Amino acid sequence: MADTSPHPRDAVIVQAIRTPLCRARKGGLAQHPPATLLSTVLGGVLLKDPSSSSSSNSSDFLVSPSDIQDICIGNVLSPPTSAVSFRMAALSVNIPHTTSLSTTNRQCSSGLQAVANIAHAIRCGSIDIGIGAGVESMSTNPMHELYQKFPPEVDWDTMQHCHNSQEVMDCLIPMGVTSENVAKKYNLDRLTLDTFAAKSHQKAARAQSAGKFTSEIIPVGTITQDDGIRPTTTVEKLAKLQPVFDKQNGSTTAGNSSRLTDGAAAILLMSREEANKRNIPILGVWKSFAVEGVPPKIMGVGPVYAIPSALQKANLRTEDVDVYEINEAFASQAYYSIHTLKLDETKVNPNGGGIALGHPLGCTGARMIVTLLNEMRRERKRLGVVSMCIGTGMGAAAVLEVEDVRSAL
Repeated sequence: MADTSPHPRDAVIVQAIRTPLCRARKGGLAQHPPATLLSTVLGGVLLKDPSSSSSSNSSDFLVSPSDIQDICIGNVLSPPTSAVSFRMAALSVNIPHTTSLSTTNRQCSSGLQAVANIAHAIRCGSIDIGIGAGVESMSTNPMHELYQKFPPEVDWDTMQHCHNSQEVMDCLIPMGVTSENVAKKYNLDRLTLDTFAAKSHQKAARAQSAGKFTSEIIPVGTITQDDGIRPTTTVEKLAKLQPVFDKQNGSTTAGNSSRLTDGAAAILLMSREEANKRNIPILGVWKSFAVEGVPPKIMGVGPVYAIPSALQKANLRTEDVDVYEINEAFASQAYYSIHTLKLDETKVNPNGGGIALGHPLGCTGARMIVTLLNEMRRERKRLGVVSMCIGTGMGAAAVLEVEDVRSAL
């Protein structure tokens, strides 16, 4: 079990921001390439007040750009040259060439994995200060073109005839089909999924109307808020949509799935010792992280296994957690995960999730940390969990803590 007492090498979060999340192709960020979204959050996360414009005045910085030792960027759909464009994005906001940068791709958990990579580097003493971030432009790099441009580089004869060829080939199942597999295997009906989706929009609409997202968003040009939330969504309206992946007997529709989305998020981390030395307030503490594998054909059940694993590492139980951010890739898998773990629904995605806000693949894990920490501090909650399913059959989860909830605001 993890030692829960404060330690100088604890990885702590001192700033966390995101761009607006906007509909792919039709939304406010559709004309912005990934590097523009990324540079926005990389520059903004260094500021005391990210909502203000970038500044060259040293007093405006929470941390000087020259103090950043390493950056890790989660991304899924951009081509291999993204390693170049993302490095350019960092340099363009005055982060010096002495700061190293890498990219990581664990599909839908890439943003969370990027933060984990930086947190673990801090914990083991490799660095003292770093940024974990995620970015995706599903307008620039459409998901449906991925396999056309970059088909898996494998020996197909070997893959189709190895001893576990069925599971090997299941890695190619489209995500929407895996949603149908979960719904059919666990007897989830269409009404259940549409009801879940409608609630996501309703919660997100209430949160947006109340201004709950304002403090976590840094504008991109004139774009200041999420544009995919539909306040008027109802179960009755969703019921009119046709299934996409199994037109005759399916239950997964565009309405009860996450939307294709553009966005970026960044998390500034440092060691507890460094934060104390600089007298920088700690927003949250990285407590644990876990990734667990599941059958590829029902990849959406990943959180059912990842969440208990992460909680065990932090010596916690599911009921100890105050707020859960569980990605809504599809209503089927999110609903199944929540109910299988017997979670209190009022603790899960209190401000909506991926169905309403969107799921920019490489960004989502980092974005969920931003939203989680803002919710926990606003509502004075102590323990939170971020989790999501992962294509090809995995789940990831992280536990975060707001230590002194009395002084969180």
